[in-house]
Amino acid sequence: MTMNHSTFYRLIKPIESSFGGGRDAFYGPLTRRLKQYHNTPCAKGSVESQPFSLICCPCFSSNSVCEKTSKSNLSTSYEILGSGVILLKNYLSLKDQVDIVNICEKRGVGHGGFYEPSHQNGAKLRLQMMCFGRNWDPVTKYKERYRSDGSKAPPLPYELSSLAKTTIQNAQVHLKELPSMCPDICIVNFYSPVYGRLGLHQDRDESSDSLRRGLPVVSISIGDTAEFLYGYTRNRNKLDNVLLQSGDVLIFGGKSRRIFHGVNQVFPNTAPLPLLQQTALRPGRLNLTLRQF
Repeated sequence: MTMNHSTFYRLIKPIESSFGGGRDAFYGPLTRRLKQYHNTPCAKGSVESQPFSLICCPCFSSNSVCEKTSKSNLSTSYEILGSGVILLKNYLSLKDQVDIVNICEKRGVGHGGFYEPSHQNGAKLRLQMMCFGRNWDPVTKYKERYRSDGSKAPPLPYELSSLAKTTIQNAQVHLKELPSMCPDICIVNFYSPVYGRLGLHQDRDESSDSLRRGLPVVSISIGDTAEFLYGYTRNRNKLDNVLLQSGDVLIFGGKSRRIFHGVNQVFPNTAPLPLLQQTALRPGRLNLTLRQF
């Protein structure tokens, strides 16, 4: 079913207690693992003459930030969107979001960092992309180890792979048919709020064994809110939609591993102001998808 914004929130069920020990106990290990990246200066170097940076230098008034700070303290909740599909709302703490931005920025401006990928016909995708663990490209898929500029994907940070595994374990409490997985790939996309789109597609380039077992995709959203389309057909009139906000994690696997999905639009000025204050993240949506080849 297609849900409007208010219907969506009425369907969400609280799960904070199921994580055990509350938010502090759950986030503690991740916070410690990501500590070394918190407020880390960006790495120097470039893939091209003008590397893409996630960071801009906006000025925020302290009044505006204080006004919205309470929004970063929403309790975690979940919604089952289908067989093998679960949305964890407000799953990542503000600090964890800041640390993930720093990880992506540190590597994204260096060799093998963000670039604008192209389709077979040469048309550019409306996003910036980089990969951890293994190169993926819209044309060559996983076949080429090195990009056309000679760069190789940087290793997948342990902090991100560990986060994905822990997230799946928490989701399995509510969705027992969801398989476990050990991620070795992370595709990082950055969508601008004006042109950011991603057409309907299936994530089906992983190994036949991974697809056969329905090993899940873990999708992390940071920054501006996006409208996400998903379903079992390319017919847009039969697709469901959901809003993915900063700190949300969407997981799809099992029977739904090959669902069609895409990003319909990104809503400007919807990122949490405390996140912008601590990272200077440029307008847009940062999305990480982790999977096992």
